[in-house]
Amino acid sequence: MKHPLPQTWNVDRFFEGGSGSASFAQYLRELEGKLAMLEGQLASLQPPTTAAESVSLLPIIELLQQCALALREADSFTACLAAENQSDKAAIVLSGKVKSIGAAYATVLTTFDDRLTKLSDEAWQALLALPELADVTYPLEERRLLAADKLPPEQEALINELAVDGYHGWGELYNTTVSKFRVAIEENGETVQLSAGQAANRMHSSDRTVRQRIFHQWEKEWSEHADYCADALNHLGGFRLKLYERRGWDDILKEPLSINRMSRETLDTMWRVIEGGKDVFLRYMERKARLLGLEQLSWYDVEAPVGEGVQTFTYDEGAKLIVEQFRRFSPRMAQFAEEAFENGWIEAEDRAGKRPGGFCTSFPVAEETRIFMTYAGTASNVATLAHELGHGYHQHVMNDLPALAQEYAMNVAETASTFAEMIVADAAVKAAASEQERLTLLEDKIQRSVAFYMNIHARFLFETRFYEERRNGLVSVERLNELMTEAQREAFCGSLDEYHPHFWASKLHFYITEVPFYNFPYTFGYMFSTGLYAEALRRGEAFEEQYVALLRDTGRMTVEELALKHLGVDLRQPQFWQQALDLSIEDVEQFLQLTE
Repeated sequence: MKHPLPQTWNVDRFFEGGSGSASFAQYLRELEGKLAMLEGQLASLQPPTTAAESVSLLPIIELLQQCALALREADSFTACLAAENQSDKAAIVLSGKVKSIGAAYATVLTTFDDRLTKLSDEAWQALLALPELADVTYPLEERRLLAADKLPPEQEALINELAVDGYHGWGELYNTTVSKFRVAIEENGETVQLSAGQAANRMHSSDRTVRQRIFHQWEKEWSEHADYCADALNHLGGFRLKLYERRGWDDILKEPLSINRMSRETLDTMWRVIEGGKDVFLRYMERKARLLGLEQLSWYDVEAPVGEGVQTFTYDEGAKLIVEQFRRFSPRMAQFAEEAFENGWIEAEDRAGKRPGGFCTSFPVAEETRIFMTYAGTASNVATLAHELGHGYHQHVMNDLPALAQEYAMNVAETASTFAEMIVADAAVKAAASEQERLTLLEDKIQRSVAFYMNIHARFLFETRFYEERRNGLVSVERLNELMTEAQREAFCGSLDEYHPHFWASKLHFYITEVPFYNFPYTFGYMFSTGLYAEALRRGEAFEEQYVALLRDTGRMTVEELALKHLGVDLRQPQFWQQALDLSIEDVEQFLQLTE
Protein backbone atom coordinates (compact mmCIF):
# COMPACT_ATOMS: atom_id res chain seq x y z
CA MET A 1 0.00 0.00 0.00
CA LYS A 2 1.09 3.56 -0.59
CA HIS A 3 2.26 5.66 2.36
CA PRO A 4 1.18 7.82 4.01
CA LEU A 5 -2.41 6.71 3.59
CA PRO A 6 -5.11 9.38 3.31
CA GLN A 7 -7.12 9.83 6.53
CA THR A 8 -9.91 11.90 5.00
CA TRP A 9 -12.39 10.51 2.54
CA ASN A 10 -13.24 11.54 -0.97
CA VAL A 11 -16.99 12.10 -1.41
CA ASP A 12 -16.57 14.58 -4.26
CA ARG A 13 -16.07 11.43 -6.30
CA PHE A 14 -19.86 11.06 -6.23
CA PHE A 15 -21.06 14.67 -6.33
CA GLU A 16 -18.52 17.48 -6.57
CA GLY A 17 -19.01 20.50 -4.35
CA GLY A 18 -20.15 19.01 -1.05
CA SER A 19 -23.41 20.39 0.32
CA GLY A 20 -23.41 23.01 -2.45
CA SER A 21 -23.10 20.42 -5.22
CA ALA A 22 -25.03 21.33 -8.37
CA SER A 23 -24.72 17.77 -9.67
CA PHE A 24 -26.32 16.43 -6.48
CA ALA A 25 -29.20 18.87 -6.80
CA GLN A 26 -29.74 17.62 -10.36
CA TYR A 27 -29.49 14.03 -9.14
CA LEU A 28 -32.28 14.63 -6.63
CA ARG A 29 -34.48 16.20 -9.30
CA GLU A 30 -33.99 13.16 -11.51
CA LEU A 31 -34.78 10.85 -8.62
CA GLU A 32 -38.00 12.74 -7.90
CA GLY A 33 -38.87 12.40 -11.58
CA LYS A 34 -38.37 8.63 -11.48
CA LEU A 35 -40.52 8.39 -8.36
CA ALA A 36 -43.28 10.39 -10.02
CA MET A 37 -43.11 8.06 -13.00
CA LEU A 38 -43.26 5.01 -10.74
CA GLU A 39 -46.20 6.49 -8.83
CA GLY A 40 -48.06 7.07 -12.08
CA GLN A 41 -47.45 3.54 -13.32
CA LEU A 42 -48.71 2.05 -10.07
CA ALA A 43 -51.78 4.30 -10.04
CA SER A 44 -52.83 3.10 -13.48
CA LEU A 45 -51.92 -0.53 -12.89
CA GLN A 46 -54.69 -3.08 -12.96
CA PRO A 47 -53.44 -5.93 -10.73
CA PRO A 48 -52.83 -9.00 -12.92
CA THR A 49 -55.31 -11.81 -12.51
CA THR A 50 -53.76 -14.36 -14.87
CA ALA A 51 -50.30 -15.83 -15.34
CA ALA A 52 -49.93 -14.14 -18.71
CA GLU A 53 -50.64 -10.71 -17.24
CA SER A 54 -48.08 -11.01 -14.42
CA VAL A 55 -45.21 -10.06 -16.72
CA SER A 56 -46.61 -6.51 -16.81
CA LEU A 57 -45.15 -5.97 -13.34
CA LEU A 58 -41.54 -6.49 -14.47
CA PRO A 59 -40.84 -2.91 -15.65
CA ILE A 60 -42.44 -1.53 -12.47
CA ILE A 61 -40.25 -3.74 -10.26
CA GLU A 62 -37.18 -2.70 -12.25
CA LEU A 63 -37.95 1.02 -11.88
CA LEU A 64 -38.70 0.56 -8.19
CA GLN A 65 -35.28 -1.03 -7.67
CA GLN A 66 -33.56 1.78 -9.60
CA CYS A 67 -35.21 4.29 -7.26
CA ALA A 68 -34.15 2.26 -4.22
CA LEU A 69 -30.48 2.31 -5.24
CA ALA A 70 -30.57 6.01 -6.15
CA LEU A 71 -32.16 6.89 -2.81
CA ARG A 72 -29.51 4.93 -0.89
CA GLU A 73 -26.83 6.79 -2.85
CA ALA A 74 -28.35 10.15 -1.93
CA ASP A 75 -28.86 9.23 1.71
CA SER A 76 -25.25 8.05 2.03
CA PHE A 77 -23.94 11.29 0.52
CA THR A 78 -25.82 13.54 2.95
CA ALA A 79 -24.93 11.26 5.88
CA CYS A 80 -21.24 11.64 5.03
CA LEU A 81 -21.49 15.43 4.77
CA ALA A 82 -23.29 15.75 8.09
CA ALA A 83 -20.89 13.39 9.88
CA GLU A 84 -17.65 14.98 8.71
CA ASN A 85 -18.72 18.49 9.73
CA GLN A 86 -21.56 18.95 12.18
CA SER A 87 -21.50 22.68 11.53
CA ASP A 88 -22.48 22.17 7.88
CA LYS A 89 -26.03 23.51 8.05
CA ALA A 90 -26.54 23.08 4.32
CA ALA A 91 -25.90 19.35 4.75
CA ILE A 92 -28.67 19.21 7.35
CA VAL A 93 -31.04 20.89 4.90
CA LEU A 94 -30.04 18.39 2.21
CA SER A 95 -30.55 15.53 4.63
CA GLY A 96 -34.09 16.80 5.25
CA LYS A 97 -34.68 16.95 1.50
CA VAL A 98 -33.52 13.35 1.07
CA LYS A 99 -35.73 12.22 3.95
CA SER A 100 -38.69 13.86 2.23
CA ILE A 101 -37.88 11.96 -0.95
CA GLY A 102 -37.48 8.84 1.17
CA ALA A 103 -40.96 9.37 2.57
CA ALA A 104 -42.32 9.69 -0.96
CA TYR A 105 -40.54 6.47 -1.88
CA ALA A 106 -41.98 4.74 1.20
CA THR A 107 -45.45 5.84 0.07
CA VAL A 108 -44.83 4.43 -3.38
CA LEU A 109 -43.64 1.19 -1.76
CA THR A 110 -46.86 1.07 0.25
CA THR A 111 -48.86 1.34 -2.97
CA PHE A 112 -46.67 -1.31 -4.60
CA ASP A 113 -47.17 -3.66 -1.65
CA ASP A 114 -50.92 -3.11 -1.80
CA ARG A 115 -50.91 -4.06 -5.49
CA LEU A 116 -49.05 -7.26 -4.63
CA THR A 117 -51.76 -8.24 -2.15
CA LYS A 118 -54.39 -7.82 -4.86
CA LEU A 119 -52.77 -10.24 -7.31
CA SER A 120 -54.65 -13.47 -7.83
CA ASP A 121 -52.84 -16.58 -6.58
CA GLU A 122 -52.32 -17.69 -10.18
CA ALA A 123 -50.76 -14.37 -11.20
CA TRP A 124 -48.66 -14.24 -8.03
CA GLN A 125 -47.14 -17.69 -8.53
CA ALA A 126 -46.49 -16.90 -12.19
CA LEU A 127 -44.75 -13.66 -11.21
CA LEU A 128 -42.45 -15.45 -8.77
CA ALA A 129 -41.62 -18.04 -11.44
CA LEU A 130 -40.26 -15.42 -13.86
CA PRO A 131 -36.49 -15.97 -14.30
CA GLU A 132 -35.86 -12.21 -14.13
CA LEU A 133 -37.03 -12.26 -10.49
CA ALA A 134 -35.17 -15.35 -9.33
CA ASP A 135 -32.99 -13.34 -6.92
CA VAL A 136 -35.82 -11.36 -5.36
CA THR A 137 -38.61 -13.88 -4.78
CA TYR A 138 -38.03 -13.88 -1.01
CA PRO A 139 -38.17 -10.09 -0.51
CA LEU A 140 -41.24 -9.90 -2.76
CA GLU A 141 -43.02 -12.61 -0.78
CA GLU A 142 -41.97 -10.87 2.43
CA ARG A 143 -43.38 -7.53 1.25
CA ARG A 144 -46.71 -9.11 0.30
CA LEU A 145 -46.99 -10.85 3.68
CA LEU A 146 -46.07 -7.77 5.73
CA ALA A 147 -48.47 -5.54 3.76
CA ALA A 148 -51.38 -7.64 4.98
CA ASP A 149 -50.34 -6.85 8.57
CA LYS A 150 -50.43 -3.06 8.20
CA LEU A 151 -53.02 -0.30 7.91
CA PRO A 152 -54.76 0.48 4.61
CA PRO A 153 -52.26 1.96 2.10
CA GLU A 154 -53.66 5.51 2.23
CA GLN A 155 -53.18 5.57 6.02
CA GLU A 156 -49.65 4.14 5.78
CA ALA A 157 -48.86 6.79 3.14
CA LEU A 158 -50.06 9.56 5.45
CA ILE A 159 -47.90 8.16 8.27
CA ASN A 160 -44.85 8.22 5.99
CA GLU A 161 -45.46 11.85 5.08
CA LEU A 162 -46.07 12.99 8.66
CA ALA A 163 -43.01 11.07 9.90
CA VAL A 164 -40.61 13.37 8.03
CA ASP A 165 -41.24 16.36 10.29
CA GLY A 166 -42.47 14.30 13.23
CA TYR A 167 -40.75 11.00 13.84
CA HIS A 168 -37.55 11.58 11.84
CA GLY A 169 -37.51 15.20 12.95
CA TRP A 170 -36.94 14.12 16.55
CA GLY A 171 -33.96 12.06 15.41
CA GLU A 172 -32.57 15.14 13.66
CA LEU A 173 -33.09 17.19 16.82
CA TYR A 174 -30.91 14.72 18.69
CA ASN A 175 -28.19 15.04 16.03
CA THR A 176 -28.30 18.82 16.40
CA THR A 177 -28.02 18.47 20.17
CA VAL A 178 -24.94 16.27 19.82
CA SER A 179 -23.35 18.73 17.39
CA LYS A 180 -23.36 21.32 20.20
CA PHE A 181 -21.89 18.92 22.75
CA ARG A 182 -18.41 19.78 24.07
CA VAL A 183 -16.25 18.53 26.92
CA ALA A 184 -13.65 21.00 28.18
CA ILE A 185 -10.37 19.50 29.45
CA GLU A 186 -6.94 20.82 30.37
CA GLU A 187 -4.09 19.66 28.12
CA ASN A 188 -0.57 21.07 28.32
CA GLY A 189 -1.78 24.03 30.33
CA GLU A 190 -4.52 24.95 27.87
CA THR A 191 -8.27 24.37 27.84
CA VAL A 192 -9.28 22.12 24.93
CA GLN A 193 -12.88 21.71 23.75
CA LEU A 194 -13.50 18.09 22.76
CA SER A 195 -16.35 16.91 20.56
CA ALA A 196 -18.36 13.89 21.71
CA GLY A 197 -16.29 11.55 19.52
CA GLN A 198 -12.98 12.91 20.79
CA ALA A 199 -14.08 12.77 24.43
CA ALA A 200 -15.22 9.14 24.01
CA ASN A 201 -11.77 8.22 22.69
CA ARG A 202 -10.06 9.91 25.67
CA MET A 203 -12.06 7.73 28.07
CA HIS A 204 -9.96 4.76 26.88
CA SER A 205 -6.83 6.35 28.35
CA SER A 206 -4.42 4.13 30.30
CA ASP A 207 -4.37 6.83 33.01
CA ARG A 208 -7.30 6.27 35.38
CA THR A 209 -7.17 9.87 36.55
CA VAL A 210 -7.78 11.00 32.96
CA ARG A 211 -10.57 8.45 32.42
CA GLN A 212 -12.29 9.38 35.65
CA ARG A 213 -12.03 13.13 35.11
CA ILE A 214 -13.36 12.97 31.55
CA PHE A 215 -16.14 10.56 32.49
CA HIS A 216 -17.43 12.80 35.25
CA GLN A 217 -17.25 15.80 32.97
CA TRP A 218 -18.99 13.71 30.28
CA GLU A 219 -21.82 12.84 32.68
CA LYS A 220 -22.13 16.48 33.74
CA GLU A 221 -22.35 17.73 30.16
CA TRP A 222 -24.93 15.12 29.19
CA SER A 223 -26.98 16.02 32.24
CA GLU A 224 -27.13 19.59 30.89
CA HIS A 225 -28.34 18.28 27.51
CA ALA A 226 -30.63 15.64 29.04
CA ASP A 227 -33.92 17.56 28.72
CA TYR A 228 -33.47 17.83 24.93
CA CYS A 229 -32.49 14.18 24.65
CA ALA A 230 -35.43 13.09 26.80
CA ASP A 231 -37.82 15.05 24.59
CA ALA A 232 -36.44 13.32 21.50
CA LEU A 233 -36.46 9.83 23.05
CA ASN A 234 -39.97 10.19 24.48
CA HIS A 235 -41.45 11.39 21.22
CA LEU A 236 -39.67 8.76 19.14
CA GLY A 237 -41.03 6.12 21.50
CA GLY A 238 -44.49 7.67 21.55
CA PHE A 239 -44.66 7.74 17.76
CA ARG A 240 -43.76 4.06 17.52
CA LEU A 241 -46.18 3.00 20.23
CA LYS A 242 -49.10 4.89 18.69
CA LEU A 243 -48.31 3.50 15.24
CA TYR A 244 -48.13 -0.05 16.60
CA GLU A 245 -51.41 0.47 18.44
CA ARG A 246 -53.12 1.58 15.22
CA ARG A 247 -51.75 -1.45 13.39
CA GLY A 248 -52.96 -3.74 16.16
CA TRP A 249 -49.47 -4.75 17.26
CA ASP A 250 -49.11 -5.29 21.00
CA ASP A 251 -45.52 -6.56 21.09
CA ILE A 252 -42.88 -3.82 20.99
CA LEU A 253 -40.41 -6.36 19.53
CA LYS A 254 -42.65 -7.29 16.60
CA GLU A 255 -41.16 -4.72 14.22
CA PRO A 256 -37.46 -5.06 15.18
CA LEU A 257 -37.68 -8.85 14.95
CA SER A 258 -39.43 -8.59 11.59
CA ILE A 259 -36.82 -6.14 10.29
CA ASN A 260 -34.09 -8.57 11.37
CA ARG A 261 -35.92 -11.58 9.86
CA MET A 262 -35.55 -13.32 13.18
CA SER A 263 -37.93 -15.22 15.47
CA ARG A 264 -38.64 -14.36 19.11
CA GLU A 265 -37.64 -17.93 19.96
CA THR A 266 -34.15 -17.34 18.54
CA LEU A 267 -33.76 -14.05 20.41
CA ASP A 268 -34.88 -15.52 23.73
CA THR A 269 -32.59 -18.53 23.33
CA MET A 270 -29.60 -16.29 22.62
CA TRP A 271 -30.15 -14.13 25.72
CA ARG A 272 -30.83 -17.18 27.90
CA VAL A 273 -27.50 -18.75 26.95
CA ILE A 274 -25.67 -15.46 27.59
CA GLU A 275 -27.29 -14.96 31.00
CA GLY A 276 -26.27 -18.48 31.97
CA GLY A 277 -22.62 -17.89 31.09
CA LYS A 278 -21.81 -14.53 32.67
CA ASP A 279 -20.00 -15.93 35.72
CA VAL A 280 -16.70 -16.30 33.90
CA PHE A 281 -16.86 -12.69 32.70
CA LEU A 282 -17.41 -11.57 36.29
CA ARG A 283 -14.21 -13.42 37.19
CA TYR A 284 -12.47 -11.58 34.37
CA MET A 285 -13.65 -8.21 35.67
CA GLU A 286 -12.58 -9.08 39.21
CA ARG A 287 -9.13 -9.99 37.90
CA LYS A 288 -8.96 -6.84 35.79
CA ALA A 289 -9.83 -4.71 38.84
CA ARG A 290 -7.00 -6.35 40.75
CA LEU A 291 -4.55 -5.72 37.89
CA LEU A 292 -5.58 -2.06 37.83
CA GLY A 293 -5.12 -1.79 41.59
CA LEU A 294 -8.84 -1.40 42.25
CA GLU A 295 -11.31 -3.15 44.51
CA GLN A 296 -14.00 -2.94 41.84
CA LEU A 297 -14.24 -1.63 38.28
CA SER A 298 -16.22 1.49 37.42
CA TRP A 299 -18.01 2.01 34.12
CA TYR A 300 -15.03 3.93 32.73
CA ASP A 301 -12.62 1.12 33.70
CA VAL A 302 -14.36 -1.66 31.77
CA GLU A 303 -12.65 -0.74 28.49
CA ALA A 304 -9.43 0.53 30.06
CA PRO A 305 -6.22 -1.11 28.82
CA VAL A 306 -4.35 -3.49 31.12
CA GLY A 307 -0.58 -3.53 31.48
CA GLU A 308 2.30 -1.12 31.26
CA GLY A 309 3.11 -1.43 27.59
CA VAL A 310 -0.17 -0.37 26.02
CA GLN A 311 0.28 -0.78 22.30
CA THR A 312 -0.65 2.03 19.95
CA PHE A 313 -0.74 2.01 16.17
CA THR A 314 -0.26 4.75 13.65
CA TYR A 315 -3.00 4.81 11.05
CA ASP A 316 -0.70 3.20 8.48
CA GLU A 317 0.34 0.51 10.97
CA GLY A 318 -3.27 -0.26 11.79
CA ALA A 319 -4.13 -0.50 8.08
CA LYS A 320 -1.18 -2.83 7.44
CA LEU A 321 -2.20 -5.10 10.32
CA ILE A 322 -5.77 -5.33 9.04
CA VAL A 323 -4.80 -6.08 5.45
CA GLU A 324 -2.24 -8.70 6.47
CA GLN A 325 -4.71 -10.54 8.70
CA PHE A 326 -7.52 -10.33 6.13
CA ARG A 327 -5.16 -11.88 3.57
CA ARG A 328 -4.55 -14.92 5.78
CA PHE A 329 -8.23 -15.68 5.54
CA SER A 330 -9.33 -14.14 2.26
CA PRO A 331 -7.23 -12.53 -0.49
CA ARG A 332 -10.42 -10.96 -1.85
CA MET A 333 -11.20 -9.27 1.46
CA ALA A 334 -7.61 -8.02 1.72
CA GLN A 335 -7.77 -6.58 -1.79
CA PHE A 336 -10.99 -4.77 -0.94
CA ALA A 337 -9.44 -3.31 2.23
CA GLU A 338 -6.38 -2.09 0.34
CA GLU A 339 -8.61 -0.32 -2.15
CA ALA A 340 -10.57 1.36 0.65
CA PHE A 341 -7.41 2.55 2.41
CA GLU A 342 -5.62 3.80 -0.68
CA ASN A 343 -8.50 5.45 -2.52
CA GLY A 344 -9.84 7.71 0.20
CA TRP A 345 -12.86 5.66 1.25
CA ILE A 346 -12.20 6.25 4.97
CA GLU A 347 -12.68 9.37 7.09
CA ALA A 348 -10.47 8.69 10.13
CA GLU A 349 -8.84 12.04 10.99
CA ASP A 350 -8.91 12.99 14.69
CA ARG A 351 -10.35 16.52 14.62
CA ALA A 352 -13.08 18.55 16.23
CA GLY A 353 -16.44 19.03 14.57
CA LYS A 354 -17.07 15.40 13.59
CA ARG A 355 -20.01 13.43 14.93
CA PRO A 356 -19.22 10.64 17.43
CA GLY A 357 -19.09 6.95 16.61
CA GLY A 358 -18.31 5.06 13.47
CA PHE A 359 -20.24 3.73 10.49
CA CYS A 360 -19.97 2.29 7.03
CA THR A 361 -22.35 3.48 4.34
CA SER A 362 -22.76 2.24 0.79
CA PHE A 363 -23.01 4.04 -2.52
CA PRO A 364 -24.62 1.20 -4.48
CA VAL A 365 -24.89 3.07 -7.77
CA ALA A 366 -21.15 3.86 -7.79
CA GLU A 367 -20.50 0.44 -6.17
CA GLU A 368 -18.29 1.91 -3.45
CA THR A 369 -18.54 2.35 0.31
CA ARG A 370 -17.38 5.02 2.76
CA ILE A 371 -16.24 4.48 6.35
CA PHE A 372 -16.41 7.05 9.15
CA MET A 373 -14.62 7.05 12.51
CA THR A 374 -12.21 9.10 14.62
CA TYR A 375 -8.85 7.30 14.78
CA ALA A 376 -6.62 7.88 17.82
CA GLY A 377 -4.26 4.91 17.52
CA THR A 378 -5.74 2.50 20.08
CA ALA A 379 -6.21 -1.22 19.58
CA SER A 380 -9.93 -0.49 19.85
CA ASN A 381 -9.65 1.94 16.92
CA VAL A 382 -7.96 -0.75 14.82
CA ALA A 383 -10.81 -3.12 15.73
CA THR A 384 -13.35 -0.47 14.68
CA LEU A 385 -11.61 -0.06 11.33
CA ALA A 386 -11.69 -3.82 10.74
CA HIS A 387 -15.34 -3.88 11.84
CA GLU A 388 -16.41 -1.20 9.36
CA LEU A 389 -14.36 -2.77 6.56
CA GLY A 390 -16.30 -5.98 7.23
CA HIS A 391 -19.50 -4.05 6.54
CA GLY A 392 -17.96 -2.66 3.36
CA TYR A 393 -16.91 -6.10 2.13
CA HIS A 394 -20.42 -7.41 2.76
CA GLN A 395 -21.83 -4.79 0.42
CA HIS A 396 -18.97 -5.30 -2.04
CA VAL A 397 -19.84 -8.96 -2.70
CA MET A 398 -23.52 -8.03 -3.21
CA ASN A 399 -23.08 -5.13 -5.62
CA ASP A 400 -24.15 -7.18 -8.64
CA LEU A 401 -27.42 -8.35 -7.04
CA PRO A 402 -30.77 -6.59 -7.61
CA ALA A 403 -31.63 -3.83 -5.13
CA LEU A 404 -34.29 -5.86 -3.32
CA ALA A 405 -31.80 -8.71 -2.77
CA GLN A 406 -29.28 -6.26 -1.28
CA GLU A 407 -31.59 -5.27 1.57
CA TYR A 408 -30.09 -7.36 4.34
CA ALA A 409 -30.97 -6.82 8.00
CA MET A 410 -28.84 -5.27 10.73
CA ASN A 411 -28.14 -8.54 12.57
CA VAL A 412 -26.49 -10.18 9.55
CA ALA A 413 -24.78 -6.89 8.70
CA GLU A 414 -23.22 -7.02 12.15
CA THR A 415 -22.23 -10.63 11.49
CA ALA A 416 -20.03 -9.55 8.58
CA SER A 417 -18.45 -6.70 10.52
CA THR A 418 -17.70 -8.63 13.70
CA PHE A 419 -16.38 -11.55 11.66
CA ALA A 420 -13.82 -9.20 10.07
CA GLU A 421 -13.00 -7.79 13.49
CA MET A 422 -12.51 -11.30 14.86
CA ILE A 423 -10.08 -12.26 12.10
CA VAL A 424 -7.84 -9.34 13.02
CA ALA A 425 -8.16 -9.71 16.80
CA ASP A 426 -7.55 -13.45 16.93
CA ALA A 427 -4.64 -13.39 14.49
CA ALA A 428 -3.03 -10.51 16.38
CA VAL A 429 -3.24 -12.44 19.67
CA LYS A 430 -1.68 -15.55 18.11
CA ALA A 431 1.12 -13.53 16.47
CA ALA A 432 1.99 -11.49 19.59
CA ALA A 433 5.74 -11.02 20.02
CA SER A 434 5.67 -11.15 23.83
CA GLU A 435 3.52 -12.32 26.69
CA GLN A 436 2.69 -8.71 27.58
CA GLU A 437 1.61 -7.95 24.03
CA ARG A 438 -0.48 -11.13 23.96
CA LEU A 439 -2.15 -10.14 27.21
CA THR A 440 -2.92 -6.64 25.93
CA LEU A 441 -4.42 -7.89 22.66
CA LEU A 442 -6.31 -10.72 24.36
CA GLU A 443 -7.80 -8.31 26.88
CA ASP A 444 -8.91 -5.99 24.08
CA LYS A 445 -10.62 -8.95 22.44
CA ILE A 446 -12.38 -9.90 25.70
CA GLN A 447 -13.59 -6.31 26.08
CA ARG A 448 -15.67 -6.83 22.94
CA SER A 449 -17.25 -9.94 24.45
CA VAL A 450 -18.13 -7.93 27.55
CA ALA A 451 -19.58 -5.20 25.33
CA PHE A 452 -21.84 -7.59 23.42
CA TYR A 453 -22.86 -9.79 26.35
CA MET A 454 -23.24 -7.09 29.00
CA ASN A 455 -23.27 -3.53 27.60
CA ILE A 456 -25.59 -4.41 24.72
CA HIS A 457 -27.70 -6.49 27.09
CA ALA A 458 -28.11 -3.41 29.29
CA ARG A 459 -29.25 -1.38 26.28
CA PHE A 460 -31.80 -4.08 25.40
CA LEU A 461 -33.13 -4.23 28.95
CA PHE A 462 -33.33 -0.43 29.15
CA GLU A 463 -35.15 -0.01 25.86
CA THR A 464 -37.62 -2.80 26.62
CA ARG A 465 -38.49 -1.25 30.00
CA PHE A 466 -38.55 2.28 28.61
CA TYR A 467 -41.30 1.29 26.16
CA GLU A 468 -43.26 -0.42 28.93
CA GLU A 469 -43.28 2.83 30.93
CA ARG A 470 -43.74 5.07 27.89
CA ARG A 471 -47.14 3.44 27.27
CA ASN A 472 -48.34 5.25 30.37
CA GLY A 473 -46.95 8.69 29.48
CA LEU A 474 -43.74 10.67 29.22
CA VAL A 475 -40.73 9.29 31.09
CA SER A 476 -38.76 11.90 33.04
CA VAL A 477 -35.00 12.44 32.88
CA GLU A 478 -34.71 11.18 36.45
CA ARG A 479 -36.62 7.99 35.64
CA LEU A 480 -34.60 7.45 32.44
CA ASN A 481 -31.45 7.64 34.54
CA GLU A 482 -32.90 5.12 36.98
CA LEU A 483 -33.94 2.73 34.21
CA MET A 484 -30.50 2.97 32.63
CA THR A 485 -28.65 2.37 35.87
CA GLU A 486 -30.92 -0.54 36.80
CA ALA A 487 -30.36 -2.14 33.38
CA GLN A 488 -26.59 -1.71 33.62
CA ARG A 489 -26.51 -3.12 37.14
CA GLU A 490 -28.53 -6.17 36.04
CA ALA A 491 -26.58 -6.76 32.82
CA PHE A 492 -23.23 -6.45 34.63
CA CYS A 493 -24.54 -8.52 37.57
CA GLY A 494 -23.79 -5.74 40.04
CA SER A 495 -20.06 -5.99 39.35
CA LEU A 496 -19.36 -2.25 38.95
CA ASP A 497 -19.12 0.40 41.65
CA GLU A 498 -20.11 3.30 39.36
CA TYR A 499 -22.47 3.27 36.37
CA HIS A 500 -23.37 5.61 33.50
CA PRO A 501 -26.87 7.02 34.23
CA HIS A 502 -26.93 9.30 31.15
CA PHE A 503 -25.90 6.56 28.73
CA TRP A 504 -29.41 6.74 27.25
CA ALA A 505 -28.66 10.36 26.28
CA SER A 506 -25.09 9.86 25.04
CA LYS A 507 -25.74 6.82 22.83
CA LEU A 508 -26.76 7.71 19.29
CA HIS A 509 -28.24 4.25 18.72
CA PHE A 510 -31.34 5.01 20.77
CA TYR A 511 -32.21 7.84 18.34
CA ILE A 512 -31.79 6.11 14.98
CA THR A 513 -35.21 6.21 13.38
CA GLU A 514 -34.63 3.64 10.65
CA VAL A 515 -34.17 0.69 13.04
CA PRO A 516 -35.86 0.34 16.45
CA PHE A 517 -33.96 -1.64 19.08
CA TYR A 518 -30.55 -0.86 17.61
CA ASN A 519 -28.91 -3.23 20.11
CA PHE A 520 -29.65 -6.97 20.10
CA PRO A 521 -28.63 -7.35 16.42
CA TYR A 522 -25.07 -6.49 17.51
CA THR A 523 -24.98 -9.40 19.95
CA PHE A 524 -26.56 -11.71 17.38
CA GLY A 525 -23.94 -10.67 14.83
CA TYR A 526 -21.11 -11.17 17.30
CA MET A 527 -22.18 -14.67 18.29
CA PHE A 528 -23.17 -15.72 14.77
CA SER A 529 -19.82 -14.51 13.46
CA THR A 530 -18.08 -16.49 16.23
CA GLY A 531 -19.73 -19.62 14.87
CA LEU A 532 -18.67 -18.64 11.37
CA TYR A 533 -15.11 -18.08 12.54
CA ALA A 534 -14.98 -21.53 14.13
CA GLU A 535 -16.13 -22.96 10.79
CA ALA A 536 -13.48 -20.92 8.98
CA LEU A 537 -10.75 -22.35 11.22
CA ARG A 538 -11.95 -25.86 10.45
CA ARG A 539 -12.20 -25.40 6.69
CA GLY A 540 -9.23 -23.11 6.04
CA GLU A 541 -8.96 -21.51 2.60
CA ALA A 542 -11.99 -23.45 1.34
CA PHE A 543 -14.24 -21.37 3.60
CA GLU A 544 -13.79 -18.14 1.61
CA GLU A 545 -16.27 -19.16 -1.09
CA GLN A 546 -18.72 -20.51 1.49
CA TYR A 547 -18.53 -17.19 3.35
CA VAL A 548 -19.20 -15.14 0.22
CA ALA A 549 -22.15 -17.40 -0.60
CA LEU A 550 -23.57 -16.83 2.89
CA LEU A 551 -23.18 -13.05 2.61
CA ARG A 552 -24.94 -13.03 -0.77
CA ASP A 553 -27.89 -14.89 0.75
CA THR A 554 -28.37 -12.45 3.65
CA GLY A 555 -31.01 -10.47 1.77
CA ARG A 556 -32.86 -13.55 0.56
CA MET A 557 -33.89 -15.57 3.64
CA THR A 558 -34.50 -15.51 7.38
CA VAL A 559 -31.54 -15.86 9.72
CA GLU A 560 -32.79 -19.29 10.76
CA GLU A 561 -32.84 -20.40 7.11
CA LEU A 562 -29.42 -18.83 6.54
CA ALA A 563 -27.86 -20.72 9.45
CA LEU A 564 -29.47 -24.00 8.47
CA LYS A 565 -28.38 -23.73 4.83
CA HIS A 566 -24.79 -22.59 5.35
CA LEU A 567 -23.89 -23.98 8.79
CA GLY A 568 -26.40 -26.76 9.31
CA VAL A 569 -27.52 -25.41 12.71
CA ASP A 570 -30.85 -24.52 14.33
CA LEU A 571 -30.69 -21.06 15.90
CA ARG A 572 -33.79 -21.71 17.98
CA GLN A 573 -31.86 -24.29 19.99
CA PRO A 574 -29.16 -23.40 22.54
CA GLN A 575 -26.35 -25.58 21.16
CA PHE A 576 -25.07 -23.11 18.55
CA TRP A 577 -25.18 -20.17 20.93
CA GLN A 578 -23.44 -22.15 23.67
CA GLN A 579 -20.62 -23.14 21.30
CA ALA A 580 -20.17 -19.48 20.34
CA LEU A 581 -20.15 -18.42 23.99
CA ASP A 582 -17.63 -21.15 24.82
CA LEU A 583 -15.13 -19.64 22.37
CA SER A 584 -15.38 -16.32 24.21
CA ILE A 585 -14.99 -18.12 27.53
CA GLU A 586 -11.78 -19.73 26.25
CA ASP A 587 -10.33 -16.23 25.81
CA VAL A 588 -11.18 -15.39 29.41
CA GLU A 589 -9.69 -18.62 30.72
CA GLN A 590 -6.47 -17.85 28.82
CA PHE A 591 -6.45 -14.32 30.27
CA LEU A 592 -6.91 -15.66 33.81
CA GLN A 593 -4.01 -18.08 33.32
CA LEU A 594 -1.71 -15.35 31.98
CA THR A 595 -2.49 -13.10 34.95
CA GLU A 596 -2.13 -15.64 37.79
